[in-house]
Amino acid sequence: MNILGALLAFGLLVMIHELGHFIMAKLNGVKVEEFAIGMGPKLVGFKSGETAYNIKLLPIGGYVKMLGEDGEDTSDERAFSNKSSLQKLSIVAAGPIMNLILAIILFSIIGGIKGYLVPVVNKVVPDLPAQVAGIQEGDKILKVNNKKILTWQDFYTQVYMNKGEAIDVTVKRGNEIKTTKVTPVKDEKENRYLVGVYPTEITNPTIKESISYGFVETNSLISQTFGFLGTIFKGKASLNDFGGPVTIIKVSGEAAKAGFLSLLYFAAYLSVQLGIFNIIPFPALDGGWITLFLIEIITGKKFDNNKVGVINYIGFAILMSLMILVTIKDILYPITF
Repeated sequence: MNILGALLAFGLLVMIHELGHFIMAKLNGVKVEEFAIGMGPKLVGFKSGETAYNIKLLPIGGYVKMLGEDGEDTSDERAFSNKSSLQKLSIVAAGPIMNLILAIILFSIIGGIKGYLVPVVNKVVPDLPAQVAGIQEGDKILKVNNKKILTWQDFYTQVYMNKGEAIDVTVKRGNEIKTTKVTPVKDEKENRYLVGVYPTEITNPTIKESISYGFVETNSLISQTFGFLGTIFKGKASLNDFGGPVTIIKVSGEAAKAGFLSLLYFAAYLSVQLGIFNIIPFPALDGGWITLFLIEIITGKKFDNNKVGVINYIGFAILMSLMILVTIKDILYPITF
């Protein structure tokens, strides 16, 4: 049942993403031939009007197949390839945007039900680094090493990433802004670094506060995700930092065991990752298309449809190969928690 819940949660993320493409395609008068969740052989499906709606065997994504999207020549005015660059950009960008909107909604629901933590110091532990550095109750943590702190998780992440190195903590106390140096200490028993402060918990938030939390949490995760992508490009990421479908199902299952809100939080987290991953400017990803259409809009010149189709086929083959490699890695070297 936990695995089933995980699959349904992941399926929801994919469906919302593809629904964004589907809705904008219809609004722009593009003929949609197929709306699919999953890859590979068809499990179940039906056809309504001109569109086939299918669920496929492998739960590793989905797609909206539009007439003319592969660059084939067609005189049909409803073909994707015959639409303006701005129309095509709106269709392609709608998928990642829908994932971010979903994340905001899910985080807002979680915040409204459970409450949330804010980076305002509620308690300072005696004799630990925060007190020694002069941090006081009521201080609002604004920055760590000049990186903006939006959520308590941001603060926790910065402490973790600095691995015990001294950090510059900027706080707001009344109308004053103060910066102080704090050197975390390691708790050998729990194997983590401590500074000795507790956050403030917001309980029973209003609808407005819950929605605000949804935006803030999503924004925070976007920043953290881009930060992680930076570590990849710098070659600082390890095998334990990567996971594919097997890891997603495993972690989702564990989240389901922990309760509905935990699964909901992980779904919101994944929705942000899915949205950001898809805007990477790589052929066959939404980001590749977005980059292409932005260039067309700026230059006023269109790329050759056939050449674009070939490039996207190559990009898709590379992505599928990477998916296979990551899946093998998941099996042979699973992420440890």
